[in-house]
Amino acid sequence: MVSLVNPLQVSRFLQVYDVAAAQKGIKLSIGFDFHEYVAITRTLATKKPTYPIFRPDRSPIRLGEGYWLIGVDKNNEIALVEAARLYHLSDSNLAHHLESLKIFYADPIKHAHPQDRCICTAPSARSITGKVVYHGDVWVRNDFRGQGIPKIMTGIVRGVSFAMWAPDFVFGLAPRWSRDKNVYLTAHYEPGGSALRLVEEDIVDEDWLMWITSEELRHHVDYPNGLTA
Repeated sequence: MVSLVNPLQVSRFLQVYDVAAAQKGIKLSIGFDFHEYVAITRTLATKKPTYPIFRPDRSPIRLGEGYWLIGVDKNNEIALVEAARLYHLSDSNLAHHLESLKIFYADPIKHAHPQDRCICTAPSARSITGKVVYHGDVWVRNDFRGQGIPKIMTGIVRGVSFAMWAPDFVFGLAPRWSRDKNVYLTAHYEPGGSALRLVEEDIVDEDWLMWITSEELRHHVDYPNGLTA
């Protein structure tokens, strides 16, 4: 029997992280228009270009299947951004979705360069199926770094994704140093998540896979351990 999402508990969970952000001088908000998101991220001088995963010109996101997080400081200037989207992988798995480039492009045949490639050797990626949420495009302004902001952002993403979709998995792709430095909230980490090359995007990455299961996500929401979870 599938358990229903308890909106009051999710609200309490999100409040923990919203308050933590406010204590650092950041006001958080959420948006759903990815044309607006791309326009915002293009104004951030120190941020790398947004990957095609979150760009409507390459990978449109249906309303209700994606959102973005933005944080502003006391001067209403942008201090952080992150985005998340839902994939329906009931008939596939994460490894295949990565290697087929369908995670990056709605139509790889049309948009991918002939030399584009993504290699996923993380064994667990082949078991990640069903309703799968990807979160990424994380950027934190220099003066807010080193303060645990990514953990706050991860907490917000987990709570919002749980409330909206009750996903089977939530995952991200991140360099190994993020695990070594405990940048994000504790999750499963596995090497070989994505050896990526997107020629026209000028992207070359070597990332680990990090993920949390539906059971772990529900437990985290029901029994939050704060920012050390």
